[in-house]
Amino acid sequence: MSEGEKQIAVNRQARFEYELLERTEAGLALVGTEVKSLREGRCNLTDGFVEIRDGQAWLRDVQIMPYSHGNRMNHEPKRRRKLLLHKNEIRKLQAKIAERGLTCVPIRMYFRDGLAKVEIALARGKKAPDKREDIKRREADREAHRAMKNR
Repeated sequence: MSEGEKQIAVNRQARFEYELLERTEAGLALVGTEVKSLREGRCNLTDGFVEIRDGQAWLRDVQIMPYSHGNRMNHEPKRRRKLLLHKNEIRKLQAKIAERGLTCVPIRMYFRDGLAKVEIALARGKKAPDKREDIKRREADREAHRAMKNR
């Protein structure tokens, strides 16, 4: 995280479920109550994914809770949100998704200089043995850290 960034949400589940390959930053087209809700940190990226349709990238199934002080004009929590990417970036993502059977998932959401951004990554689904290896590696690291700490 660099200077001028305020973290909103992180998709920790994506690191467990997928092998993350290539990362990209994208802007978001939001309505006013969504921005206010994000400033309160009320966002869930867990089930989210990126869909490319008609030459445009859309963020799907990301839940931005309704703004607490919003009125009847509040936004819908799981609506499709347009990702602001250049056409060549969208074409590149679309080609890699179609060619290699990858998916595109949101990793984290943050504000940079007052603008909402989302970091997306091309990802390949992990198999169960890969997940078990990750768990073993994490536990071994934890044990080593404890041993060094107690020394």
